[in-house]
Amino acid sequence: MFVPSGESVSDLAGFTLLMPAVSVGNVGQLAIDLIISTLNMSKIGYFYTDCLVPMVGNNPYATSEENSTELSINAEVYSLPSKKLVALQLRSIFIKYKSKPFCEKLLSWVKSSNCAQVVVLSSSHSYHRNDLQLRSTPFRYLLTPSMQKSVQNKIKSLNWEEMEKSPCVPEIRDSEFCIRIPGGGITKTLYDEGYSVMTPQHLPCHGKCQVLGDYSLAVVIPLRFFDLF
Repeated sequence: MFVPSGESVSDLAGFTLLMPAVSVGNVGQLAIDLIISTLNMSKIGYFYTDCLVPMVGNNPYATSEENSTELSINAEVYSLPSKKLVALQLRSIFIKYKSKPFCEKLLSWVKSSNCAQVVVLSSSHSYHRNDLQLRSTPFRYLLTPSMQKSVQNKIKSLNWEEMEKSPCVPEIRDSEFCIRIPGGGITKTLYDEGYSVMTPQHLPCHGKCQVLGDYSLAVVIPLRFFDLF
């Protein structure tokens, strides 16, 4: 559940939500930290949930002694209205069996907030790459159908490639093929949930955007990350 910092709730209609998956190497979380800090995004609230391990710490984006004593918790929300960006930063791991309920609550908030699209920054174990992935760009992406028409050409111009399907059970020779993101945390769950809410017709967003279903989802996955643990 989203809890605003002030008395009023920010209008996030038409915004793009950026968020990390708590994945191998904390790549997504570090990227979101960089975005929030570089763009000087303002904290507008936090995500109250019992799905993450509780934590508290000092302000990670402190610029002076005055704001260095502000406290930060495990799931906070930052906004940049001029760019229509909102970022959810996750700073702790999921409690066992709580990741799926978290995804359901998160997507419920996304839909109630009328966010136009969701971009998930994730990562995957480098040793799972196949020969083709070893020879190509280290970045992969996944798009729900509503995102494909609007951003696919832009992503292709970056020379990124769509995440390939691989054997669902690698140890079995005749295993079916599916999308696998080892070490990707909630990435696959969010992607599957995004696909499940899609409907076959366009829904208007008051002239501002057009999406299929309730929201759009894009996933960015670096594959060339070497495990530290």
